[in-house]
Amino acid sequence: MKTTVFAALLLASTLTGGGIAAAQPAPFNDTGVTMGHWHLAPKDVEANKKIFLAMGGKLFMPGGNPVMMFPGLYINLNLGSGPGDGGTEGSVVNHVGFIVDNVQQRAAQWKAAGVPVLPGNNNRLDQAFVVTPEGVRIEILEDKTQSIPIRNEHVHFFLPEAEIAKAQAWYVKTFGGKAGTRGNAAVVDIPGVQLRFAKSDTPQAPTKGRALDHIGFDVKDHPAFVAKIEAEGIKLDQPVRGNPGANIITYITDPWGTRIEIIQRGPLGPEVL
Repeated sequence: MKTTVFAALLLASTLTGGGIAAAQPAPFNDTGVTMGHWHLAPKDVEANKKIFLAMGGKLFMPGGNPVMMFPGLYINLNLGSGPGDGGTEGSVVNHVGFIVDNVQQRAAQWKAAGVPVLPGNNNRLDQAFVVTPEGVRIEILEDKTQSIPIRNEHVHFFLPEAEIAKAQAWYVKTFGGKAGTRGNAAVVDIPGVQLRFAKSDTPQAPTKGRALDHIGFDVKDHPAFVAKIEAEGIKLDQPVRGNPGANIITYITDPWGTRIEIIQRGPLGPEVL
């Protein structure tokens, strides 16, 4: 699927039903999967919370744990195992990305609110970067046609060149994604996110234990999805835990070192205003 078509379809899905739908995950695909979350392990939760609130996130506190919500994405700000060590650069998930309606306008607003915004590569005006205190690198791109200020857009993997086609095929098979290209680079479209793959000439570290410990996909039917991936030979990192009506979760690790949470999500509770 072409990136422009993907963006149009995603925008349409996030805007269906007005502002409420724009703050929810994208609809599940035929495999019962949609983009879920980034799970950060920050040393300074409050500093991260301030950044994401200034960028337009909404705060929820399910179980007393801070979760930020953006269109198409949750960001968990508390990891039970403690703070991570090392930013995204140098790991298999080099960076993650949002897309906004106007990069320069949003960057100016965020800077005024204390968000650490960096300029785009080669001073591109339609690109910027936000880097959290722990080194989670967030690319900001622009789509002037979108009518919401910000939404989730991509996860960018850095892999050996010989592994890119294998990784693209793995994410298509495992999560029901749609293979495509962006420019000359391989991508996989899953509702709410585009997975992008770039060549790395040096080995990249696994994500577990870093500031971005893992990414997560929401699933419609957790038992059915787990049965599917186990039948495909994927091993769970830990047993399934949780209860119907609350979060049901488990973890897997892709063959290149990205830790992935599989979650059937329970209610978030009210937004913290």
